[in-house]
Amino acid sequence: MNGENIAELGKILQDIREKTGTDVRLSATGGEEFKFELEYCGEKADAWIAGMGENAERAARLVHYMVANADLKQLLPDKDDYLKNILLGEGTSWYTYRFMTKYNVPNAPCYALELVTERRIAEAIAHVESCLAESQDLVVGMDDSRLAVVKFSDEGQTPLEFGSFLVQSLYEEVGIKASAGVGCEVKSFTEIALSYNQAATALRMSGLLKSKGEVHTYREYLLVKMLEDVPEGRLKEYMEQFHVRNADEVFSDEEMIETAEEFLENSLNVSETSRNLFMHRNTLMYRLDKIERLTGLNIRKFSDAVTFRVITILYKLLQ
Repeated sequence: MNGENIAELGKILQDIREKTGTDVRLSATGGEEFKFELEYCGEKADAWIAGMGENAERAARLVHYMVANADLKQLLPDKDDYLKNILLGEGTSWYTYRFMTKYNVPNAPCYALELVTERRIAEAIAHVESCLAESQDLVVGMDDSRLAVVKFSDEGQTPLEFGSFLVQSLYEEVGIKASAGVGCEVKSFTEIALSYNQAATALRMSGLLKSKGEVHTYREYLLVKMLEDVPEGRLKEYMEQFHVRNADEVFSDEEMIETAEEFLENSLNVSETSRNLFMHRNTLMYRLDKIERLTGLNIRKFSDAVTFRVITILYKLLQ
């Protein structure tokens, strides 16, 4: 049996071990073992299972059947569809191992990104592929406006920096505007679906909260995701407990919310916020005073700023 099939067979036997507890080896240990033959991809290999007698023989027949029916190489999707299925969490761990073996994908720490473009998705994919040409990183189109990237961890570049690089490169090199969501790093490629889900969630949350910028990390929206997972009835209870006066007047005023968000993003720094908004300091102070008058929260104080942030999230989730 050739090396590739031996490697794939080993993954299948590992999957069988995880699912059934049956330990099958491709070499003898010298103990009391039952020897039988496996057939995979048209080739045969000897295998051994612990024990003797009827129980061992029955287990061997079951393993033989499972391995024989795992030979689905000709039915597996092409590389792009295969990767899409893995990112979407479809398929078993063996399904992922097959992909790793077939395409020489390392089982190393990595994270996923989702990029959304308004147009020219094929050009965007081609450009990102050219950016990743010298690496083991992966890119695949998810639909006519989204593409996904699997980035194996690089100590010289943070996930946020890498996402910013891709977005900037797409715009500067090929004139395509894009926004990106970045998932958290996972320990191995077998967990990449979790990171991709986080990346997609970060983009969705950025739209919900109308966040500024083109690159958004899941860590930024962890509080939002935690609150989103709370039942709506409980969210309403929390909102009522805050006793915020005139909430609608504040949160429906885009200018007011933009001012507050910029102030929070700039660590409650009045001078920095004034510069970024091209706003006179007195105008900014007037708006902050108005927010305090309407809500009872002085967001120049850290504790009130945190409360305001939570209330803003609750208000948007309940719309």
